[in-house]
Amino acid sequence: MNAPVFVSNSSPIIGFERLNALDLLQQLTTTLHVPEAVRREVFGARSAPDWIIVRSISQPLSSLSLSPRLGAGEREAIALALELQPRYLLLDDLAARRAAQSLNITVIGTVGLLILARQKELVDALKPYLDSLLALDFRISKTVYQLALRQVGEELN
Repeated sequence: MNAPVFVSNSSPIIGFERLNALDLLQQLTTTLHVPEAVRREVFGARSAPDWIIVRSISQPLSSLSLSPRLGAGEREAIALALELQPRYLLLDDLAARRAAQSLNITVIGTVGLLILARQKELVDALKPYLDSLLALDFRISKTVYQLALRQVGEELN
């Protein structure tokens, strides 16, 4: 079996869900692999869409080997990425990103996925998505906001 392209933590899925854009996330990822903790955090008692594959972890990471401030979903997503070796691990939390990168896992976050959507012309503009995320209390630094718009050639008005 080929390695999956994407394993995800909760926050990117929640971000796209709040934007009412899970269909866009599906277009970007085709199939998304998540650990059980992420399924619980995102969907609770609801079942995940069929394009999101819930995977068991055979080797959970000890909380001692990662930052103690990482949540269960972040730890399990990193552990699953170590097992499956995907092209990308979807993470937004800075401590989780650093932990994953220290394990040589390539990370992309919600803003990076939206940049990819703009580059693939799946969306007409990035700015409305970033502004909507900010309005939904999704944390995006001013620097990341500006860099993202510059990267896709959009004005900073």
